Amino acid sequence: MTYRFKSLTAAATLALGLSGSAQAETVTLRFLASHGGVSAHELAQELGYFDGTGIKLENIGYAGGGPESLFALASGSVDIGSAATSAVINSIASGNDFIAAYPTNGINDETQSIFHVLEESPIRSIEDIAGKTIAVNTLGAHLDYTVREALHSVGLPRNVANLVVVPGPQLEQVLRSGQVDIAAFGYWQTTFEGAARANGGLRAVFDDTDVLGEIAGGFTVLRRDWVDAHPEAARAFVEQSARALDFARENPEETREILARVLQERGENPEVAQYFAGYGVRAGGVAVERDVQFWIDVLVREGALADGQLRAKDILLVTSDQQASN
Repeated sequence: MTYRFKSLTAAATLALGLSGSAQAETVTLRFLASHGGVSAHELAQELGYFDGTGIKLENIGYAGGGPESLFALASGSVDIGSAATSAVINSIASGNDFIAAYPTNGINDETQSIFHVLEESPIRSIEDIAGKTIAVNTLGAHLDYTVREALHSVGLPRNVANLVVVPGPQLEQVLRSGQVDIAAFGYWQTTFEGAARANGGLRAVFDDTDVLGEIAGGFTVLRRDWVDAHPEAARAFVEQSARALDFARENPEETREILARVLQERGENPEVAQYFAGYGVRAGGVAVERDVQFWIDVLVREGALADGQLRAKDILLVTSDQQASN
């Protein structure tokens, strides 16, 4: 089923002063952070958007990638997952009863995953990546599937490139040292990509927008049983996270300042915050059916899903205001 919550606009929420907050259920949501980045729900917490809602966030460590985050969500180790859409669909198809709460990022000409090589590299096109080694942050997620789609677009088998797992902070190092031919910086790693590009000597070969068009890159994910048990908290979580997405788009410099502070508090390099390119998500955190259906169709084509096994509308959790916008 598709979940629809009666959505309050930000103005209405402020005008009401969250009048029901005195009775709001206190709910702690555990999550895994991503190196070099801050999710919209983390930003919402920093901005005080969850004040009075009863929602508290608890960072319990880092995820190496989306699949690791989903494993933790399935096991009950965390309450919030975050992964590329393809990984989310695969996880649901494997039996996990998850709901895509809101798009974590979108890909467009400003926010995208970029595949970089050294300036002197002979690799100049998608066709040239056949037989080459590509560094990605994890397998079975967005960058993996983007490579598959890129190869498919030029008529090459999906497995002719060699993907190796490299954590985001080390992507630039392994490329410059010649350990890999290509470093893929994900749309959620614009901080690392910007820092690497600023050091010079790199050249972009292609990006995921070239291959996929404008689309949601991934989703924050909740367990369906958690949503059923905490419907008001789920509503507030989605609405305030979407509000933070809008804040970031409208206030990029202030968002970078918040990101720098959070990274410093975590013991990470705050300097990379200056390269944060935004979340790239539509106004209001709206997801559209293509964001999910595109990948369902890919997985059907690859034989990972049966035709009709999953539908986008059964996976997306939307508010009534978001539904009206679609």
